[in-house]
Amino acid sequence: MTATAESADCRILTVERQLTAVIPASVRMEKMPETQRSLRFKLAAVLPALGAGPVGPTFTLWRPPVDGVFNMEPGVIVSRSFAPKGDVVASALPAGRVAHFQLVGPYDGLPRAWAALLAWCAARKLKLAGVNWEIYRDGDDDALQPETSLYALLA
Repeated sequence: MTATAESADCRILTVERQLTAVIPASVRMEKMPETQRSLRFKLAAVLPALGAGPVGPTFTLWRPPVDGVFNMEPGVIVSRSFAPKGDVVASALPAGRVAHFQLVGPYDGLPRAWAALLAWCAARKLKLAGVNWEIYRDGDDDALQPETSLYALLA
């Protein structure tokens, strides 16, 4: 799907809470990609020692910026909670009604995809809760392009 606000591309879903392992951070927009890579590397090194069970896809939860700074939680979905280890803490993706957009293609399409999803919400007068996240699924043999699921929690 392309990053447009066509109604076929955006929809409202109900999602369940998902346990996660994260490293919280506060960063400026221009530092987000670099910070995500660095924190994912740290998380990958600690993950086997957490006892968090089988892991799922990676994600980033974020809140709208305040004074140009995003509060974000890059992490991985896990199957059970765990005790903190260093910077890695247990968290969760929230349950509830969300606006959803599925981006198929390179990650450089994320800004347009988010703009499309948020414009779709605004056009429908949907009230946002201020919690957003992206779940990443890299391409494999069957899907050569990465897929990113975008979620905006509704109030």
